[in-house]
Amino acid sequence: MAKWMSKSIRLLGLSLLLSVGPVLQGVSSAQPAPAKDSNATKPSSAKIREATPAPSDTEIAAAKAKGMVWVNLSSKIYHKEGKFYGKTKRGKFLSEDDAKKAGYRDANAETSSKAKSQTADAKQN
Repeated sequence: MAKWMSKSIRLLGLSLLLSVGPVLQGVSSAQPAPAKDSNATKPSSAKIREATPAPSDTEIAAAKAKGMVWVNLSSKIYHKEGKFYGKTKRGKFLSEDDAKKAGYRDANAETSSKAKSQTADAKQN
């Protein structure tokens, strides 16, 4: 009986090894590997949606010291300071001139123009 049990264990071990072997090698018998298309590229919208890593506090302090502005890539607005400086999900640091050349608008100019229009509206009433 011991010989029979020993042979069964060996057979079980061998079958286990044969079934797990391809998995350990990274080969899947269920699905063929997808064909790589050399012409396939990421759509341009995928680049836009990629989030930029959030800058650290030291990076934010260094950018402020250099006079850099934080541009929000989604809203096309740049911040010189304040709660959004270095904090929006998608943004980067640029010089103020480069931000203006790239078509970004100053966040402070927007709030001051809104305040002026509200003041003018209040005077008319």
